[in-house]
Amino acid sequence: MPYYLDFEKPVAELESKIEELKRLADGGDMNIASEIKRLEKKAKDLRANIFSKLTHWQKTLIARHVERPQTLDYIGLIMEDFIELHGDRCFADDPSIVGGFARFSNVSVVVIGHQKGRGTNERIWRNFGQPHPEGYRKALRLLKLAERFKKPVITLIDTTGAYPGIGAEERGQAESIARNLFEMSILRTPIISIVIGEGGSGGALALGVADRVLMLEHSVYSVISPEGCAAILWKKDGNELTQEEYEKASESLKLTAQDLFEMGVIDEIIPEPVGGAHRAPKDTASDVKKTVRRHLSELMENSIDTVLEERYRKFRVMGAIKKELA
Repeated sequence: MPYYLDFEKPVAELESKIEELKRLADGGDMNIASEIKRLEKKAKDLRANIFSKLTHWQKTLIARHVERPQTLDYIGLIMEDFIELHGDRCFADDPSIVGGFARFSNVSVVVIGHQKGRGTNERIWRNFGQPHPEGYRKALRLLKLAERFKKPVITLIDTTGAYPGIGAEERGQAESIARNLFEMSILRTPIISIVIGEGGSGGALALGVADRVLMLEHSVYSVISPEGCAAILWKKDGNELTQEEYEKASESLKLTAQDLFEMGVIDEIIPEPVGGAHRAPKDTASDVKKTVRRHLSELMENSIDTVLEERYRKFRVMGAIKKELA
């Protein structure tokens, strides 16, 4: 059975009833096909209605959905001949970031992305997609290989943030992120980044300094999680935060793809099927592939000096203050 979020419960109840009717139809002579068809249309319309007016907090929950496609899923669906590379040549390999060489639409590329994992054991092994410094240094090693061999880079962002543990800080978490920001800003090869789920803080931005930044329709990208924001602003005397406070924080953060596109932070929104990417992973991957292929073709038509100049201008204007004439 698929996993339903709380606000999807009305759809879950309908689909459960549909499954029950289908079992009855298989086991007897009852002609209930018309009733099943009616309920299926009702469930489809209800889901479309719910997803047409999602709140910022609900979009955050969809971005974190346990069944949402992850980096390795997209690599398997839109790329060929993937060869994963491991280790930062300094300390260790970090499974929360995966990357290597692959073939994308007959173009040899370097692909790097966060991987949260599925199931308890894998999620623990991959540290729930929260990279340590060695993960970012592994990513940097792959970025420099891409530059050396003149391969375009595709990054897939999906993390709550960099791991904030003592060991990570001791090994230079902040420096590793800052180094990636610096190196990606001047990397002499085209870079495309796609936020496929949750883009959290510097842990996401360390793979997000790109010529084109894309987001899936129900993904989020922010400087802090809604929970972290709400805790800073409103948590007192150990009291539990409410959903209303999460909603308020989410809306204030302007973290949705629609918000960020309107502000000029990202370049394009990739549509998702009604219900989210996890409802039709192959269709979502197909749209991702078409969009990335188009942007990659445009970038590869320009000289690398032009690409670098446009990359500089892209990030330089973000957050600029505009004065309005009286």
